[in-house]
This record gives sequence, structure tokens and C-alpha cells, in this order.
Amino acid sequence: MLNIPQLLATELNLQPFQVENALSLFAEGATIPFVARYRKERTGEMNETQLRDLSDRYTYLTELEARKSVVLNAIAEQGKLSDELKQQIELCLQKTELEDLYLPYRPKRRTRATIAKEKGLEQLAELIKSLNVKGGVSGDLNAEAAKYISTEKGVESAAEALKGASDILAEEVAEKAHLRAYLRELLLKSGVFVSRIKDEYPEGTTKYEMYRDYQMKVSNIAPHNMLALCRGDKEKILSYEIAFDEDDVLSYLEYQEIRSQQPEIRKFYQQMLKDAFNRLMKNSLINEVISEKKEYADIESIKTFETNLRNLLLSAPAGMKPAIAIDPGFRTGCKVAILDETGKFLEYQAVFPHTGAGKRSEAVKTLQNLIEKYNVELIAIGNGTASRETDEFVAEVMENMQRKPIKVMVNESGASIYSASKVAIAEFPNLDITVRGAISIGRRLQDPLAELVKIDPKSIGVGQYQHDVDQKLLKKKLDETVESCVNYVGVDLNTASIELLTSVSGITSSIANNIVQYRNQNGAFKNRRQLLKVPKLGPKAFEQAAGFLRIRGGENPLDNTAVHPESYAVVKNIASDLNLELNQVTQIAENLKKADLKKYVTDTVGEPTLRDIIGELEKPGRDPRAEFKYATFKEGINEISDLEVGMELEGIITNVANFGAFVDVGVHQDGLVHISQLVDRFVKDPKEVVKVGEVVKVKVLEVNQKLKRIGLSMKAVRQ
Repeated sequence: MLNIPQLLATELNLQPFQVENALSLFAEGATIPFVARYRKERTGEMNETQLRDLSDRYTYLTELEARKSVVLNAIAEQGKLSDELKQQIELCLQKTELEDLYLPYRPKRRTRATIAKEKGLEQLAELIKSLNVKGGVSGDLNAEAAKYISTEKGVESAAEALKGASDILAEEVAEKAHLRAYLRELLLKSGVFVSRIKDEYPEGTTKYEMYRDYQMKVSNIAPHNMLALCRGDKEKILSYEIAFDEDDVLSYLEYQEIRSQQPEIRKFYQQMLKDAFNRLMKNSLINEVISEKKEYADIESIKTFETNLRNLLLSAPAGMKPAIAIDPGFRTGCKVAILDETGKFLEYQAVFPHTGAGKRSEAVKTLQNLIEKYNVELIAIGNGTASRETDEFVAEVMENMQRKPIKVMVNESGASIYSASKVAIAEFPNLDITVRGAISIGRRLQDPLAELVKIDPKSIGVGQYQHDVDQKLLKKKLDETVESCVNYVGVDLNTASIELLTSVSGITSSIANNIVQYRNQNGAFKNRRQLLKVPKLGPKAFEQAAGFLRIRGGENPLDNTAVHPESYAVVKNIASDLNLELNQVTQIAENLKKADLKKYVTDTVGEPTLRDIIGELEKPGRDPRAEFKYATFKEGINEISDLEVGMELEGIITNVANFGAFVDVGVHQDGLVHISQLVDRFVKDPKEVVKVGEVVKVKVLEVNQKLKRIGLSMKAVRQ
């Protein structure tokens, strides 16, 4: 069998010790965020991406090895496992290759070949095969076939016997691994996807118009095009197939299989090979190629989703400041929720600024009073229905006020999903669903990460074809992204929700629940060691989690940093050598820059960890996310009908796809900046130049109100 660690080191360009140590840490229950940050010495400073690639490939290869054992045992039980076949199976690196080798031995339904064998025609098939191999030897096939005529066995003629022998040989050819591998590769390289819109859908009536008469080489099809074809086919709007030159296929099969120069033998084999391909190989190979391209499209689409989600989760927070959150509405009014500097819900009011002058005047006074009463510094306005009108109303409210909070339009995608969730109901059982939605909008502004982890990532609106891709893989990758972001930023132990704590390295949902219960019963945590008093949170969970949990204003200033408790002794030694107290952490970092780090290296703490410690002590408790920025939408541009070609606007990127970026410019319909309009150079991947949450300037290129389509350009405007 395979030497998996050695193979992984070669494939991933790693040193053997890196692979072995990382796999050992995983086996001990260490999480990837923990290993990436706190075990750099053991892994040779492998980053999180390298560790995830290693973990994924290791899982694939171990599954492959397990499948090999099943296959080898199954073939051995049939008494057909030769040394050559065993070696081929043991050296397989791909599941497809393994299944090709297993195909001839796989239990199957009763086929035309098995029926022919039941009629005693296997010997005739072997004879014909030998005549082909001998090349120059002639044979009268009809005469030979006549010997197998048997009314008892159901063989009524020589022609029927030859047909049965052909069925046996056709199945044998169709199951040859090297032939299948070659033809699969041929389809991948030279095949062409061809699609048609079905007749019942006239031109211009579907969202799949570009696929009405579509052709694209299988090797060149973009992931989003592949997923669109699959979705259109599933919705029964279009059909697609892979076109290829069948003559090339048959010529290859003949070259591989026909040895005889005798016309009779050649003709028999040509007909048999054509039947083998058309009946037994064609559909399965095409389906395998489609499956391979779909799998690739899934992976690429999920990567885009991961990147978008990461950028959204790591959006700059406006900060934990007193806030007013508004869920806008026309007839039903605007739901106004007040949040304090910890995100705690304080008060709710409904105002009606869009139902007449009297109600508007009353709403102005209400909002002004709330701003003054709670010293509000932030106002979050949901970007749904009536958002621009509400934005103008809030500007009117603040016009003559001395206190002018920052006013921001917040993307409310998924807020309605959250507000009806068990999480929201448990936190606010007595509040209306719309009030819960407003609270979520406000908290997203204060700290996007802390709030968005409560929502299924698929509901946040930053994916592409998320319902069409492999759902198991999508969930795995999105969960990993959430885990990565939460641990990258760190979590305030005394304010974090159960959902946020659950994403911390080493903390399960039950432990997270126990942490919150302990906090509610005993008050705020004063130091990290108190975590060991939490039920079910043992030494292993503490080791994995402690460095990612922060305690602001606690007993030990190191508890508000990413310095792991296992390294506290080293920091204390350094502070002692510098004649400094621990609460003078910034001075420790300053003086350490001039010191010889090697002096403090131990068996467990090497230079990489010491460098990380210095970085943490320079700015203890710092938030690694970017500085907060927000888009200012142009006044008077509230609907798509207000847009004109040539307008220059400010907006915020809401989604990035393989073909471009979607931008919210404040008209309830995102515009598309095509990949060709991002910058003045060729762009292979939009993610290289833009990201979700980025504030950009755009120029309007096209407005189609009927199709609700807005074409934008970034390269036509100075950013």
C-alpha cells in the first residue's frame, strides 16, 4: 500500500517532518487554527491553508486505501487477483483509476454478456479472440459458430452464436481500464459542450438565453457556465450534451484491439467495438466526464463562496458603541431597536415617517429623543424596502442636531432567516420577528463577525449556485471558513454568544453553552484559568481554546492577547530580565526588539512563537480587521429608474463571482461590474482585485429596467 506521509510530502512540497508532526497533532485532536498559530515549531511554520490542504488530501488518501482493501478482498474471493493486478491497485492514486480496475470484477446485474455465457458461448468468444491475436491465421467464423447451435440452450443459429460471442467480447473491451482512461481523457480534451433551449421557451423568455445555441470545449468551460447548464437542465429549460468525433474513438479502439489482417475477423471486431462503445462505454464515459467537470465547478464555486464569506465575516466593525438599528418599512412603519455598547437590546419603538407629514414629524422627535437619551453613536439602516427613503429621513432627523451619529446602510441578507431562528427566539422570546431583525442589523454594524456566525452562511447572499453544488462539501468548507475567521480575530470571553464560542478552537456547542451558564451564574471571567472550572472543559479543550479567548480588564494583561497561557512563563522571564511589570506589555515588546531572542528559546517555545509574542505585546488586544469604512449613496438615486448612463456613484461590493462583482449603489438592485470592467488590465479571477464589503466608485454603463439589469464599470472611474 501507499506510504501516505511520504506521498503527501512530495505532492504538497513539504518536508517529511512537517507532514508527520502535523498528522500527529491532528490525531491528538488539535484543530487547524491551533496548530497554525501555536505549534509552528513542530510544523515548520505551516500556515492554515497548507494545513487544510494536508488534512483534505490525507482524508482522501486514507479513504482510497480503505476502498483498495475492499476491492482487493472482493477480487481475491473470486480467485482472480493476479500479482500484476494487485500491484496496479496498490499503486492507484485516484478513486476513478481504482474503480476502472475493479469494474470487470464488480458484481453486476444480468447482462447480455452473462446471458451469452449461460448459453455456453464463452468458448466461442475465446476462440475468436485467439484468431484475432494470431493475426495471420484465417478462420471460418460461421463454421465455428455453427458448432454452438443448441435449441436446448436457446442458440438457434450461427449468427445468434456470433452475436452472443460479440456481446461477451464487447463487455470485456468496455471494462478495460486503460481504454476507459484514454477515452475519458479524449472527451475531456476534445469534447464540446453543446446546449439548446427547449422549443417551448421562445427567445428572450429565460435567464439562460446565452445557452440557447451554446458551444464550449469541455476543457475550457468556466465553472459558472457548467453550473448554469446543470441548473437549466434540472429546471427542464435547456438540454446539453458532449459532442465529439466518434470516428476518432472507433479508430483508437480498432488500433488497440484488432490484430488480425483477415477481413472476416476485422469486420467482426469492428462491429463488436462499435457496439462496445455505443452500448457500454459512451453514456457512462460522458456521465463520468460531466461528473468530473461538475465536481471541479463545485470546488471552484465553493472556493469563491469561501473567499466572499471570509471577506464579509472579516468586514471592519464600526465598533461596540451605542447604536440605533432600523428595519425600514412604508405602511407598517420602521422598527427601531436601541443597543448599548455591548450589543445588549435596550428599547424598541415603531415610527412611521412615510405615512404622512404628521406621522413624519412625530417620528423625527422620537428618533431625536432616542439619540440624545442613549448617546447614540451609530445608526444602522437595513437596505431592504424603503431603505433609501428611511436613509433620507434619518439625515433629516440629524440635520439640526449637535450629536450626529455615523449613519450606515447595512446589508440585511439573512436577517429574516435569523429573526425566525431558534437562536433568535431563545434570546428574544417576547419580541416580534421584525424587532429581532432590526437588532441583528444593528449588531452587524457593531461587529459583523459576532452577529453573522448566528446565520447559515448560505442565507447571507455571498455565494453563487450554492444550492447546486455538493452540499456536504459546501457545509464543510463554510464551517471551516467561519472557524478560521473567528479564531483569527479572537473572542471576548465575557460577551460572546454561544454561537460565537462554538466556532472557537476546541469548544463544542455543549461546552459553549456551559461557558455562558457559568458566566451567568458567577459573573464575568477574571482570568483564563477559570475556564477549567466550566463543566466538560478539560485540559485538552483549554489548551486548544485559551489563546483565542480574550478577557478585557482581567487580572492578567496577557489574557487580553493571543499569547497562549503555556507561554506566560516565558513572558514573565522576559519582563523580569527587563525589570518591567506584566502590565507594561508594550514596553516589553519595544525592548525585546533589541534583545537576543535565542536566549528565551525553550524545548516548546522557539523563535517563531517568540516573534508572535512580540507582535501581540506591541498592540495587546488589537483587532486585526481593517479600519471601518462605509459607502455614501448618492442623494436622489433611490430606484433603478433614477439611474442614467454615465452617472458616477459610490457603492459597496455585495458579492464576487467568477465573471465579475455585484455592487449595491442604493437602488434595491445590485449592478454588475463585469470582469472586463474591473481594472485596466487582464483579470483572470475577480477575487484578485475586489472583495465583498469593499467600498468602490462606479460608472453606469447600462440600465435595463425591464430585466432589472444594471451594467457598471470601475475602470472608468478613479478609485
